[in-house]
Amino acid sequence: MTSTLYRNGAVHSSADPFAEALLVDDGVVVWVGAEDTAAGLAARADRVIDLDGALVTPAFVDAHVHVLETGLALESVDLSPAAAPTRAAALDALAAGARALAASDPGGGEVLLASGWDERAWPEAAPLTREDLDAACGGRPVYAAHAGLHAAVVSTSLAAAAGADRVPGWDPAGLVAGEALAAARAVAQDLPPQRRPRAYRRALERAARLGVAAVHEMSTPRTDTRAGLAELVALGADPAGGLPLVVAYRGELCASEDDARALLAELPFLRGIAGDIAVDGSIAAHTAAMRQPYADIVASAAGPDPRGTLTLSAEQVAAHLAAVCAVGVQAGFHVAGDRAMDELVAGLEAAAGRLGGGPLRAARPRVEHAPFVDAAALASLLLHGVSLSVQPAHAAAWGGPDGLYAARLGAPRADIMAPFADLQSAGIPLAFGSDSPATPLDPWQAVRAALTHQDETQRLSARAAFRAHTRGGWRLAGVDHAGELRVGAPAHLAVWRSDAYVVQSSGRGLSSWSEEARAGQPVLPDLAPGAPEPECLHTARDGVPLFDTFA
Repeated sequence: MTSTLYRNGAVHSSADPFAEALLVDDGVVVWVGAEDTAAGLAARADRVIDLDGALVTPAFVDAHVHVLETGLALESVDLSPAAAPTRAAALDALAAGARALAASDPGGGEVLLASGWDERAWPEAAPLTREDLDAACGGRPVYAAHAGLHAAVVSTSLAAAAGADRVPGWDPAGLVAGEALAAARAVAQDLPPQRRPRAYRRALERAARLGVAAVHEMSTPRTDTRAGLAELVALGADPAGGLPLVVAYRGELCASEDDARALLAELPFLRGIAGDIAVDGSIAAHTAAMRQPYADIVASAAGPDPRGTLTLSAEQVAAHLAAVCAVGVQAGFHVAGDRAMDELVAGLEAAAGRLGGGPLRAARPRVEHAPFVDAAALASLLLHGVSLSVQPAHAAAWGGPDGLYAARLGAPRADIMAPFADLQSAGIPLAFGSDSPATPLDPWQAVRAALTHQDETQRLSARAAFRAHTRGGWRLAGVDHAGELRVGAPAHLAVWRSDAYVVQSSGRGLSSWSEEARAGQPVLPDLAPGAPEPECLHTARDGVPLFDTFA
């Protein structure tokens, strides 16, 4: 048995809101309490960590991550607005990236990866083009992902190699979406053998440094291979490996129970055949299926549907739900637009007719994103036991009167997106994720975004938002006993330094309590706008340190 005592700080625990110390034995919390009692436990612990007033909380769970793409983005040319505030700066960064790559690949065949560009952040508001990439990078194959991930711009040489210029979704300017995006992405992610595990590890190590002990991997044929997913899960299987747990979802549509069984036979570790099985596309790419046309598209008889695109029918939704529920794992879908939510609801109703309402609810279907949930959809989600994996950082990055959502949809529709408070008050289970690399791995940013929603009536309390990003992620994956610091719970925890809570002396020793804790609620940092983000000092999974500044 190995044991660690955390003492002389503050512990976020609903079991004892005033707790100052925590004891972990063999990966399980065995005691939570006061500093004066901790003094008597120090001799029996293998390791004693003096928190020096720091805060211990449950570790975060990121309920929607693309691990390979996140790792590749961390190694790619950064074209985000912070790194490339102008179009010229983006082209300079691409040119520098091409020069650096030429040192290891003088033949010029390796694809230069870039990510995060958003033309709305640039004064010209003009997207990159393949001619830009060709000129800046000397004809090298280039794949530059848009910030929203559902579109990219590619160089002429990459488009030709992938055949992206011969399939739907190709724009002569080099912009790719849909089938063209999938073709270009497949070539861009045809990686040397050593690069894939390196990207996995880099993404997971980044998550651990941010207080994340588990991630829900949203794998699809477009973002990774089945063999890659198996390799990723193996990397995170044992806490002793020093990486967060990977909860694996695979986004492959099943038409029958045989399809689902075949997939599970190859990937028996799957928590669900769910995630980014897309009912529609994205708002950024004009492919999310909306009831009304996009505000910034002029309808044309020869052009695409100005209301976006449904990629699945209600019948396909129902068939997938029935097939996956029959094999005993979670089913679920990606839903972005309000028309796509209508189709999902129709599919839920049809699946309930086939399976019965009870079995469908027991299967705990999940839906990703779901920014539009009106009263009718809310009632259906509740009736059928659906949980939502939502991304508050999307609203923070793209919401507001001058944001992408308002530009695409018009302010009235953008204003009703992401009704977090309505969902929570109705009893819809919520879990927060980043959708990294679309928006960064940054769990406190997501919590803060839920507290500062542009619609004040849809803001969550700090405690509710924090639970959605901790316990909510475990519960969404069917693990009901994790995500809290109480006796008997797994020791998935993180330690934080923050200016947000006041260190004070009390009769029970040195402690850190906020106003919430004095009122009998577990302590949390101050997450008001402008407050500094908490600094992660230590992350543990099952009591095993993944990131540790105390060592």
